[in-house]
Amino acid sequence: MNKGIGKLGIDLLPPVMVAIVVAFWAYAPEAWIKNTWVVIGVSSAITLTVLLLEIPFERHAGWRINRREFFTDLFYVVLSATVISKATNFLAEQPLESLKKSWGIATPWAEHMPWLLQVALVVFLVEFGQYWMHRLMHNWTPFWLTHAPHHHITQLNAMKGAVGNPIELWLISLSVVALFDLNQSAALAGYSVMGVVSTFAHANVRSNPPLFYSFFFTTIRHHSLHHSVPYEDTRCNYGNSLIVLDRIFGTYKEGEASIVGQDERRRLSIMEQWLFPFTPLIERYKAGRAKAA
Repeated sequence: MNKGIGKLGIDLLPPVMVAIVVAFWAYAPEAWIKNTWVVIGVSSAITLTVLLLEIPFERHAGWRINRREFFTDLFYVVLSATVISKATNFLAEQPLESLKKSWGIATPWAEHMPWLLQVALVVFLVEFGQYWMHRLMHNWTPFWLTHAPHHHITQLNAMKGAVGNPIELWLISLSVVALFDLNQSAALAGYSVMGVVSTFAHANVRSNPPLFYSFFFTTIRHHSLHHSVPYEDTRCNYGNSLIVLDRIFGTYKEGEASIVGQDERRRLSIMEQWLFPFTPLIERYKAGRAKAA
């Protein structure tokens, strides 16, 4: 299979998948666009496809997924698609939509833009917010404590983008897209594009897309470097999907890492990941009790 596709074919996998999801939503029937199960199906298909590509096109043997990693990752994928998604909708998107209506905010220019430009606008709006949120998480301790569990993963795989503390997963999901009047299919296409890019950026696939793609979109090379073991080395390449934002704001760094993790590279359990932001308080409490005893 490797010989049949060839290096160029492997390198073109991410841009080809981006083109496929854009074409899908461009021509999807209205009934599909409004069907939640179709949206879930597309997202699941993206993850499953890239996960399967890790088998014949493995990048690093040390990242080879095992049973424990698979079920942990699957747990977080389901969590993000259900609890985190609903929390984002209830606590952020619905209030924004209400604010938009009460303040009479209207953006007719957005829905009259060419469809592909609407897709690009969705990607930009989400990624611009995620870039600065991500950068904040690496530069302010309270936010780093929520994000650090994502950096304690010791291998990269297709589902790893969903792994982390629930607080961080919610914060990184916030956007202002709800304030804009956009074609629903364009919005879904934008989210699917980011899904493809982000999934490949975490995947154990030896795909190195050409410059027309890697100049704008994040690849596994960019993102593996962001997951380097020394903390200071993680403070670069913040773009989850748009590495071009790092190029613009001066946080881009060239290179790649095959060893990922933090501190002593000890893998955290799900419970440890969830309690991690409260570690200073827990340690202070334990020290107080020990002193009192």
